[in-house]
Amino acid sequence: MEGPDGSGKTTQINLLMKYLESRGYDIVIAREPGGTAIGEAIREIILNKEYQEMSHMTELFLYASARVQLVNQVIRPALEEGKAVICDRFVESSAVYQGIGRGLGVETVYEVNNYALGDVKPKLTVFMDIEAEEGIRRKKDQAELDRMEMEDMSFHQRVVEGYRQLSQLYPDRIFPVDATLPIEEIHSIIVKEVEKRFFK
Repeated sequence: MEGPDGSGKTTQINLLMKYLESRGYDIVIAREPGGTAIGEAIREIILNKEYQEMSHMTELFLYASARVQLVNQVIRPALEEGKAVICDRFVESSAVYQGIGRGLGVETVYEVNNYALGDVKPKLTVFMDIEAEEGIRRKKDQAELDRMEMEDMSFHQRVVEGYRQLSQLYPDRIFPVDATLPIEEIHSIIVKEVEKRFFK
């Protein structure tokens, strides 16, 4: 589940989990960065507002480091046990936040992350599409902003446009959904896409 900050990913993850459980799946929920003890420690470094001097490349490699730990410790074992994994952010987040938002280049991000992912690739990436201004407004209403959320609006606008570019480049694996629709309507759209792809 991908999207800019404040797009409603967590709500849709919880609804999708309940739906997949009703289909008989054991579900593992993971989040990025984090999901493991090491990943959570890296998350604290990445999102710490005190570290404004962090270089963009450092940020990219920290995200990739947390991701490889999550893949090896949580995602791959769950898949090998026949479970379904729903991940709150994955490699596309790095492609847009570091690749496009930070200007490091999408291909650079994918090249770095190929080492982290190995053979583990999402079967479906749902992109919760919302304007940057609305997403950040929602986040401000929820809690104090972290280091990434505190970036200026032009950064968040590049992130949203980056997601939209990727969804057009890779329509076979990235499915955009209008995140301003009512919650239940969004859930229904996601379920229809899941059923089309996995339960034909």
